[in-house]
Amino acid sequence: MSAIDSLIDGYRAFRTGTYRQNEERYRALASRTQKPKALIIACCDSRADPAMVFSSDPGELFVVRNVANLVPPYEPDTHYHGTSAAIEFGVTGLNIADVIVMGHARCGGIEALYESHHGNPPKGEFVSGWMSLAQTVADDVRKTYAHLDREGALRQMEQRAVLSSLERLRTFPFIREREADGRVRLHGWFYGIGSGVLSIYDEAQDRFIDVPDEA
Repeated sequence: MSAIDSLIDGYRAFRTGTYRQNEERYRALASRTQKPKALIIACCDSRADPAMVFSSDPGELFVVRNVANLVPPYEPDTHYHGTSAAIEFGVTGLNIADVIVMGHARCGGIEALYESHHGNPPKGEFVSGWMSLAQTVADDVRKTYAHLDREGALRQMEQRAVLSSLERLRTFPFIREREADGRVRLHGWFYGIGSGVLSIYDEAQDRFIDVPDEA
């Protein structure tokens, strides 16, 4: 079965199963403006789907996905800014209060950045330029954690990239102002694809702390 045939089969299963069982709810979602409870900036990695990780239904999450869940700096110019536009719409248009940067283990974008420093730059025209947003993170990790092996260094880069994106969010005036008066709260999260464990950044301890399975 081809990939397209598999997707069509999945759609048909959705139509006769999930949609039919929840048709009234879907029609209600379509009849009103969306009111998601959180904005998540996540990686486009197919293995780290926020809706799956958080058992969320349609309409609950406003998800922005790009390579390595990076936030670019505030640059109000005439260039194309897909991630910035989505963040702006979520915060100022939908009034979302909780903004989450969600990194993950085994991130291909971070791995490409790591490999570029070892003589193996990624192929293509766009990945290297995009990942340069995390260049400072890579440099800091190499200096501070020079004793770590490849896996350890990659984990530090993956998690520190989340913190770098939180800092860049604060370069957006509408984020900075809303965080200052309490209308917006910023969060740094990290998901382990293999372990299934979610970790949340604790600023006081400067580390990611695993969320327990039970409350």
